[in-house]
Amino acid sequence: MKFANRIELLPPYLFVEISKKINQKRSEGKDVVTFAIGDPDIPTPSNILDKLWEAAQYPPNHRYPESEGLPALRKAIADWYKRRFQVVLDPDTEVLPLIGAKEGIGHAALCFIDPGDVALVPNPGYPVYAVGTLFAGGECYWLPLLEENGWLPNLDDIPSDVAQKAKVLWINYPNNPTGAIATDDFFQKAVDFSKQYDVPILHDAPYTEVAYDGFRPSSFLETPGAKDVGIEFHSLSKSYNMTGWRIGMAVGNSQMINALMRVKSNLDSGIPQAIQHAAIEALSGPQDSIEEHNRIYQIRRDKLVGTLRGIGLHVDLPRASLYVWARLPSGWKSGDFATMLLEEKDIVVTPGAGYGKYGEGYIRLSITLPDEQLQKGIDRLSSWNIPNP
Repeated sequence: MKFANRIELLPPYLFVEISKKINQKRSEGKDVVTFAIGDPDIPTPSNILDKLWEAAQYPPNHRYPESEGLPALRKAIADWYKRRFQVVLDPDTEVLPLIGAKEGIGHAALCFIDPGDVALVPNPGYPVYAVGTLFAGGECYWLPLLEENGWLPNLDDIPSDVAQKAKVLWINYPNNPTGAIATDDFFQKAVDFSKQYDVPILHDAPYTEVAYDGFRPSSFLETPGAKDVGIEFHSLSKSYNMTGWRIGMAVGNSQMINALMRVKSNLDSGIPQAIQHAAIEALSGPQDSIEEHNRIYQIRRDKLVGTLRGIGLHVDLPRASLYVWARLPSGWKSGDFATMLLEEKDIVVTPGAGYGKYGEGYIRLSITLPDEQLQKGIDRLSSWNIPNP
């Protein structure tokens, strides 16, 4: 049996491999503590679940939904963006609900990339940017995210011939995996770059509501001119602990939104309508759960960062996201370090190299595990002396 070349080229998805390792350890009777996957452990707020249950009882919601989403949901998304970011969106042309942001990110390459085209992709970065490019037959030009540059790509370093050939620029702040944030100056520079080279911008922003110490991340669309050149992906997954309900959105430039809707409408049948009604409640109802969740995450962040620093890892305190990005002692490879932690301490972390070659030498730890598991992991780490590589 012969498969398409893209299947032969496709690497195993990072977290599928990590889940296999976790399941193997647990099958051996090991008590595994996992800091690997950014999947909130705190339940979806009860008002959202109540609306989901109510909507699920209504028979018309049992039928096929529309790919472009309910008008009421598109309006709720536009209203939320206006309240949160002072960004004005037309709910009919500049808003598109998604079956989770990952779905839209994966489909986006099909809107812009033809075989042989180039996408500008951050490295380290969320793997789906590159995988979507691969599915569309394109090639990635990697933009190094380096600690000394605040984990921001240096757009001035992109050769002019590459910039002229590029069909899309991916950016992602607050950043996964590094937890870095972008400045308003960087967003403006990205808009200027886009206009100079006619390169659409795709900004992935699911972590704007997960922030600490009073910090409030910006939307890329707040930048003057941003809506002329780009769209932003967002999600209810991290903001409202709704990862399992699979609902997100793309907003911004109407032509780009239309292209994505045309791709989606040919490949999926939309978000179940009961879930759309739950999303309307999330966006329009009480917002106090976000602050409460962030309070819990901030306590976890501080405990974990202190522990990692105590055993000799370098960590900058993240101001946003669900992740702690830690630099390993000199000489350690991230995969070797993660394997050693699993074997010696039954702790799972994500090797930085899984996000690209510029993630080598780092590990990512998520703070989305219950407090008792977090404390168990901290106790194991605190009692551990890192051996020489």
